[in-house]
Amino acid sequence: MKVSGFTFLKNGVKLGYPFVQSIKSALPLVDEFVIALGPCDDDTEAQIHAIGDSKIRIIHTQWCENMRDRGYIYGQQKMIAQFNCTGDWCLYIEGDEVLHQDEIESIRSRMTKYKDVDEVEAMFFDFFHFYGDTNTLGISGYRRAPRIIKSSVRSYAPDGLFFVVMDKNKKGRYPRAVHAGGNVYHYGHVRPKSKMAQKVTDVGQYWGDDDAQFDGYGQIDSAVLRPFTGTHPAIMQEWVANEGESNFQPDPSYQLTRRDKKVRLKLAIEDRFGLEISKKHYVDLTKKLG
Repeated sequence: MKVSGFTFLKNGVKLGYPFVQSIKSALPLVDEFVIALGPCDDDTEAQIHAIGDSKIRIIHTQWCENMRDRGYIYGQQKMIAQFNCTGDWCLYIEGDEVLHQDEIESIRSRMTKYKDVDEVEAMFFDFFHFYGDTNTLGISGYRRAPRIIKSSVRSYAPDGLFFVVMDKNKKGRYPRAVHAGGNVYHYGHVRPKSKMAQKVTDVGQYWGDDDAQFDGYGQIDSAVLRPFTGTHPAIMQEWVANEGESNFQPDPSYQLTRRDKKVRLKLAIEDRFGLEISKKHYVDLTKKLG
């Protein structure tokens, strides 16, 4: 069994991505790691080379500055990297996401188990989305997402988050998936405030917003926050201590939006009926296949 890892990056240092830790966390699992690297005006490429692992393969890319539709340029870059993978399985991990060293063997075991099971096209992870500081989780968005897909499946990426499988070239659908046996630790919303402000300003153009501004981590409904009681991946310990935000407090004067009120209703339904009804970009076969 051969496993490919892939990602895309641009100005990872400038925008505060813990991309070195992200890549290193995946290397024990993969046989190759493909990086679609856009034009950088920082030392992102030098830091990738400094990792010093022969599994890493960089593909230099261009970003179309005219593509301003809902982050689709992320999907373009993701697909460049994905389409250069040669493994049986392809693991997609973003530059602010990290795998836990204690879960690598479990993930590999699941890959081995389902490698030749045609019904299984992908694998999904549970996500820990840190928000505000590295001791706090935000649960208002997606909580699970497919991040591993078979190279034999006709798929594409309409954005950076998920995959679409094409059936007979006529209709797209979400992939049939089982649980990957691990979690993804997402640190995008605990990077230093100055880096977050730079990131929001720089990437706003790709979402059609030239005036995007970072208002601070405090602008959030406290009802969607939960304490993190687990352990961070070992490779993130230094980053958490020296780079990650700490002592976060939501703004007590924050005014609920219409979306916040809908999320609160959804959470109340989940608590009342013991459900988990967040958006899922896959068809779950875990109960059926184990």
